[in-house]
Amino acid sequence: MPIRMPKGKMITIQKRDLPADYCMPQMEMAEEHYSLGYLISGDRHVITPKQQFDYHPGDVSLMPPLLYHRTVSHSSEPYISFLVKIAAECKEDFCERVDRKIWDVLYEQKVCSFTREQQEWIEGYLEDMLTVYSSEASYADAILQGMFYRLLIYIYEKRQEGGAFNFGNELSSEILEALYHIEKSYGEELTLEAMAAEAGFSTAYFSRQFKAQLGVPFSEYLTNVRVRHVQELLTQTDRSISEIALETGFCNGDYLAARFRQRVGMTPTAYRKNLRKRKTPKQK
Repeated sequence: MPIRMPKGKMITIQKRDLPADYCMPQMEMAEEHYSLGYLISGDRHVITPKQQFDYHPGDVSLMPPLLYHRTVSHSSEPYISFLVKIAAECKEDFCERVDRKIWDVLYEQKVCSFTREQQEWIEGYLEDMLTVYSSEASYADAILQGMFYRLLIYIYEKRQEGGAFNFGNELSSEILEALYHIEKSYGEELTLEAMAAEAGFSTAYFSRQFKAQLGVPFSEYLTNVRVRHVQELLTQTDRSISEIALETGFCNGDYLAARFRQRVGMTPTAYRKNLRKRKTPKQK
């Protein structure tokens, strides 16, 4: 379980620098506190019983208590982030003195994105909060509470919509473990038979449960995960299509291109070209 907040504290904040491949070893939940994270480096994928979502550098993620979740690395970059923990009493005070809607909307959305300028403001503001917290002054908690209220309002006013995907029904522990394994090992050879054996089920039963709970067959879900990672690599690297194919579990570049086109509507080469065209500033 996550480390509890120190007794008597309303707000805690830390800056974490973890290895790129850090993954939560199991599903966990906070029993008593809310959390707010700001990602500086690395990409993360979060799995909960009813949702999954990604967040990237510059994004804010918000997690309520009593929600089982597990995070997986989606990047070769170090996992650097701010983590703010907020006592439940702080929520009640914010809702009474400011606006309950702000709190409820943000913690329902789970992940928020921002412009580059807004990201710089948030990161600088969190650095200031960390300085206050590290001072251990007798009045630090009161100052931090006010600073956090301002930060939450800023996030609410400036945020863009996040990308949480609702499963529609609560997933069983066996299917959650299967999703975690897929997200962690999508580049390896993954078979329905092996996943079923790992879960302790027959292949036929596991296949039925997977489709019933997720709405798509195992093979289609796995391909969708791989294509999503292909999109990230096309966006973030200059690796060749063949290199990306091998890294994401496709046998070769041609097979990757065929599957990619089925789901995205264009070839990987065209996808990368369109991205670069949008990012290149127009000549005056």
